[in-house]
Amino acid sequence: AVRLGTYWILVLVLIFDQQPKIGSNCGLLLTLKIARVTMSRQVKRTSKTGAEVLAKQKRLDVFVSVTVESKETKCAIPENSLLAPLLHEESWLCRLSSEFSKPYFKEIENVLATAWKQGKVVFPERRNIFAALNLTPLKQVKAHGLCFSVLPGIPKPPSLQNIFKELETDISGFKTPDHGCLTGWTKEGVLLLNATLTVEKNQPNSHASIGWQTFTDCVIKTVNDHCYGVVFLLWGAFAQKKEKLVNTEKHVVIKAAHPSPLSQSRFFGCKCFSKANEALKEYGKEPINWNLD
Repeated sequence: AVRLGTYWILVLVLIFDQQPKIGSNCGLLLTLKIARVTMSRQVKRTSKTGAEVLAKQKRLDVFVSVTVESKETKCAIPENSLLAPLLHEESWLCRLSSEFSKPYFKEIENVLATAWKQGKVVFPERRNIFAALNLTPLKQVKAHGLCFSVLPGIPKPPSLQNIFKELETDISGFKTPDHGCLTGWTKEGVLLLNATLTVEKNQPNSHASIGWQTFTDCVIKTVNDHCYGVVFLLWGAFAQKKEKLVNTEKHVVIKAAHPSPLSQSRFFGCKCFSKANEALKEYGKEPINWNLD
C-alpha cells in the first residue's frame, strides 16, 4: 500500500498525525445518506431558517444523514489550473472551483509541477488525486475514500484489519472480506477523506504543509454548509480536531480512538457502525450495508 504519511488518518484511523496513508488509514468518516426520505416520526426543528435541522432524539447518539437537494449549474473549470481539470464531478466542482484560484492552491500546484518535472514519483497517480470526490457527488454522498482502502491483492493494513474486527462484533452478519478495497462503501454513501491528498514516494508527510489541509477543510465545510443531518465519525486525535468545522446543531459527531494497533484497545467496542445504522433506521432510511463483496 502507498503511504501518504507516517501515522494518522482522517476517517477511521492510526494515531492521527498530519497526513493520511493512502490505502491504509483515514480518520474522518462522513456518512451522508442523500435520497428523499419520509420521516417515520416527528422531528423537532431547531432553526427558523430555510434548512431543516434534525434534533437529537432520546437515546440516539447520531443523526440520520440527509442532504438538501439543489439544482446544480454548469461550472466552468478555472483557466490555467494544473489540478482543476482532475476534479470532474460537477457538484463538487461548483462548490470548490473558487479554491483553485487562491494563492494557497497555486502553491500546491507549484510544488506538484516541480516534483513531476524533476521526475519524482508522487502518489496517488495524478488522475486519482480527487478520486474520493469524483466517486461521491455532494448530493449523493455515501462515500468511498482512499483512507484505509487498498487495491485487491494488496495486504490489508493493520488499521483496516482492526476496522473489520470491530465490524464483525458490531454488525450482525458482517464477514471480513478477503481484500481491503472499500469501493463498495461508495455506493452506500460513506465518504472517506484524507487531509493531505498527495505525497512523494518514500517521503512521509512531504506534502503535509503545502496547503492540502486548507483545501480538505474546505471540503468538510462544504458538506457542513450544504448538507444537514450528516454523521461525522472522527477517529483519532487528528481527525477530532476537525470537529470545529462542524455545526453540531445541524450535524452529529461521533468520536472514537484510531483503529491503529497503537490505540486499538480503545477503538474496539466503539460501535460506531451500528450507531450510525440505528439512527438511519430511526428516521426511516435504509441502513448502510457494511459488507464488502
